[in-house]
Amino acid sequence: MNLSITGFYLGLLAILYVILAYRIIKLRYKYQTGIGDGGHAELAQAIRVHGNFAEYTPIALLLLASAELNGSHQVLLHGVGAAFFIGRVLHGIGITKSQGPTKFRFWGMISSFATLVILGLENIRLFIMS
Repeated sequence: MNLSITGFYLGLLAILYVILAYRIIKLRYKYQTGIGDGGHAELAQAIRVHGNFAEYTPIALLLLASAELNGSHQVLLHGVGAAFFIGRVLHGIGITKSQGPTKFRFWGMISSFATLVILGLENIRLFIMS
């Protein structure tokens, strides 16, 4: 068994990770800030978007890889992989638009949490069935 589905979403998420990091680099240059946010709200938001991505993505990819290796159905894997990717994009847009709650941020986190719960349950199911 290979990890081609996980690899596909890993590729998409890696590109998104670089885009989020590049945004921080541009803002650091704009504000001439090497470490931290220098008190600039825009830079602080960009750092937080990137950090949040880095916090949630590894566990989602590990759960996806485990489910794929253990024979989970391709439709489920693509469904949760796409939901997680879209959720991360929405979350990034939501935090970038406002420091307060936004529908993008809300649906981004719902999508991310749903992915983690579904994959967590799927991995438990696969263990029980093996």
